[in-house]
Formats: sequence, C-alpha cells, structure tokens
Amino acid sequence: MAETDFGVIMDIDPEATVLALGLMSGTSMDGIDAALIRTDGRQVVEAGETLAVSYDASMRDAIRSTLGGEAPVAAVEKRLTDAHIAAVQALLDEAGVAPSEIAVIGFHGHTILHRPDERRTWQIGDSGLLARATGINVVGDMRVADISAGGQGAPLASLYHAALAGRLEKPIAVLNIGGVANVTWIGLGVGPDQEEILAFDTGPGGALLDEWASRNIGKPYDEDGRLAAAGSVDEAVLARMMDNPYFELVPPKSLDRIDFDGTPADGLTPADGAATLAAFTYRSVALATRHFPQSAKYWIVTGGGRHNPVIMSGLADTLGVPVEPVESVGWDGDALEAQAFAYLAVRSLYGLPLTVPGTTGVPAPLTGGQLFPADAA
Repeated sequence: MAETDFGVIMDIDPEATVLALGLMSGTSMDGIDAALIRTDGRQVVEAGETLAVSYDASMRDAIRSTLGGEAPVAAVEKRLTDAHIAAVQALLDEAGVAPSEIAVIGFHGHTILHRPDERRTWQIGDSGLLARATGINVVGDMRVADISAGGQGAPLASLYHAALAGRLEKPIAVLNIGGVANVTWIGLGVGPDQEEILAFDTGPGGALLDEWASRNIGKPYDEDGRLAAAGSVDEAVLARMMDNPYFELVPPKSLDRIDFDGTPADGLTPADGAATLAAFTYRSVALATRHFPQSAKYWIVTGGGRHNPVIMSGLADTLGVPVEPVESVGWDGDALEAQAFAYLAVRSLYGLPLTVPGTTGVPAPLTGGQLFPADAA
C-alpha cells in the first residue's frame, strides 16, 4: 500500500498515531491473542487492552487436520475466521472502543504450510470476511510479498521488537517460544528501519512438548514444566534429534511447525520424554548464538515457553547470560505477537518496510500486506 494512498482510503494524516488491533493464532494452536496498540508505525508504541481466547480441543484438532495444506481447508478457514471475528468484538466490548475508532486490523491467520525455499507460505483466514463483519479495514497476507521476493517470510515480529527495544541495553536477544522458536538479535543503535538486526527460527519451540503431553498425560501442554521437571534428559535420544541439518544453515532461515518431530523420544517414560523434548528446545536455541554478530548481553523471552521453568532454567544454564521473561522490561509476553501484527498493519498502510534483509533475507527493505477495505462489495 503506497503511503500516498493511505490518506485517501483512511482519511487521516499518513504520519498520524492511530489505534490499531492485532490478531495472532500461533503455531502452538492454543488460541487467539488480540491486542490494541496506538502507534505511528515507527517508534511510538502505546500498548492498550488485550484479550486471549483459548481454542477448545475440537478447534485444535480441526486446525491440526489442515497442517501441510493437503486436506480441505474451507470449512476450517470459515470457523477460524468466525473465531477471530468474535475475538475482535469481545476485545472492543471489553475496551469500550467503537469499530470506527480502529484504523486497521492486522490479521495473521493461521499458518498451515511454510516452504520458503519453494516460495510458498499459506495462512488460512478470510481477511475480506473479517473486514466486512467487523466494519474495520484489515491488512492480511503479510508474508506473501516477502516470500515472493525471495525472503523467508518469517519471522515477522522483529521490527516490532526493535521498536520496543529502543532504549534497552544492547546487544539483546528477544526469544519467542511458540510452537516454533525464533530469535531477534538487536545491535547497538538499531531502529525499526535500520539493518543492525538479525532474526531467524532457532528450531522447535513448545509444539513437540505439547504433543507429547497430549499423548502421554492427556493435557494440552506441560503445565509449569512439572512433567519435564520429574524426568531426566536422555542424551542419546537428544543427540539424534539435534543431528539435523537445519542447525548448520546460516540465517536467514525459517521453519514449518512440522519440520521437526519427537518420535525419537517414543520409547521414553512420559517424564523423561518431556525432559528430553524441553532440552531439545533450549539446546537448539543455544546453537543460534553462533550466528550472532556479537554475543547478546541478556535474553528476554516471550511466548508460552517462558512459562516453563525447565526451559527457562535450561536456557540460562546453556546461554550463560541473564535470561528473563519479557515482563522484566515491561512488555506483555502474552500479547506481544498480536501487538506486532497491529504495528505491522500500520506500517503496511504507510508503505513502510515489514521486513529487511537481516530479518528474512529479503534483498531490500520491503513493505507488504494486502488491504481489505471494510466497505468492499
């Protein structure tokens, strides 16, 4: 979206600070995060109300059935979009905000296939329906332009991390542990439109551990890391899982949720399997440091993985520097990705880059996203 078009469509100053709403359905398949922020799409970010909506087991199973993009998706996509519509309405009601006050919704949808080497990425979710149902303009399809230009299409939250980290001591690493884990390394003096930034997927996040807990103890995840804490790491099984060519690849690089599996742990006890899969996450994160231009002085962690004490203590032990949840610097780890997509939607409307070479390997800073007007026929 060209910057000069924004005022025509939205009838506001293209450098204004606006209220935006972001939506995220992540690879962990646990639910929808929704968040309001006020931003100019550059340095100004003021966090607003947030909402988390959990998926029930039926919804998780429906999404899981589409992973890989080989099963019919239409019915699941409609159901997923309806859930996002309800989340938007619930957040606006809770915040006491009218749809007319929202400049744009940033809609990620749910990734069911990610193959950047084939220039393919697929996020289900009907942005046009979301815009019409809410009466709010929507920016969706945020990964497509980057993939088409030869980038990885992921991670996408990195420029938001850089905007928030403006006054923090650097170098710093921001680690997101969702279903897949990704890191943003931010160097000295970086800003959201500069290039002293590096981002990539590090390896498995919580997906394998969640699936293990579901199969072995009937729980959607290892709550408070209790199962993993009761077990011991099987070093032989872990070595088999760590023997993966992905870890040798030089960034930029990104993953699909289904690129790793936990089957080598199948012969272990529930507790030992959980401990080993947790170690798979934190030790693969430690391998990421070999790619940093400089060592990070400390790490801050967002995503559901930050609630697992076994993963967090494992990170601190293997990284050898302070590791804290993002709340330690005043960020909201439960809403951060939803906030990021609100921020990116505003940047899209202003024609600002969503990705740069250091975040996805795209050849040059590139805007992206497609605008779906609320009043489209």
